[in-house]
Amino acid sequence: MAKFEKMFGISLGEASLYLIKPVMILVVCKIVVVIVLKLLDGILEKSKLDSGIKGFLRQIVRIGLYILGIIMAAQSVNIDTASLVTILGVVSLAFSLSLQNILTNVFSGIMLLITKPFVVGDFVEISGIMGTVTEVTLMRTKVNTPDNKAELIPNSDVASNRISNFSNETRRRVDIEVSAEYSATTEKVKEAILSAIDKDGRIIKEENCLPVVRLLRFNANDISYTVKVWCENAEYWDVYYDLMENIREAFIEYGIAFSYPHRIVHIKEEKLM
Repeated sequence: MAKFEKMFGISLGEASLYLIKPVMILVVCKIVVVIVLKLLDGILEKSKLDSGIKGFLRQIVRIGLYILGIIMAAQSVNIDTASLVTILGVVSLAFSLSLQNILTNVFSGIMLLITKPFVVGDFVEISGIMGTVTEVTLMRTKVNTPDNKAELIPNSDVASNRISNFSNETRRRVDIEVSAEYSATTEKVKEAILSAIDKDGRIIKEENCLPVVRLLRFNANDISYTVKVWCENAEYWDVYYDLMENIREAFIEYGIAFSYPHRIVHIKEEKLM
């Protein structure tokens, strides 16, 4: 004890009294943090916010209260908190610069969770990756591709790229382009394609969703036709592939040939004098 008094210039009792105030402040701070977080959890539980945003807000409030408690404890023992605040500011700046990419992903994730351009279960195309959204966190968006690959896309890329959401509407249009030889008449080709469409009961034939078959363009070796039909969103791929197969069978039935690259050579005979 004597050694302690000689080293610090105060008695152990005085030191205890000196430290009891900041310790009490930190204890009260801990109690306040627990109470505030419980109240916040109750509020967030009733809100419609995403779980990722709820966790982020909870951590922000928790860290902020602890920092406030530390500053109050320091003030109670006459520590210059202005310098402490300055140090915290410098540390925060250095921390934010070193974690710039992470913070960009976090804030992009918050915007995605708030604006909801897609939700879990939607079939989307993001950054050239097409698949079903299985998870959205503050850092990354997880997309499962049709060939069962899990793609983890940083939220900064998601927010800065064009997003195609194929699940927003209940119906989706199937667009197919087919080609036929020049020898087949337009009426015959359209009749064959329409017969293939009629075979599929999943294709919608209502007034505003009638199938469309039109001549699209003239190519070097064939003529292209565009086919547009509507179906329920969940049946898109089945309708797409089945229609392709039905059109092939219809072309065979109607005697229409698919073209291939070829060249016609005309030989001109000249009589020698």
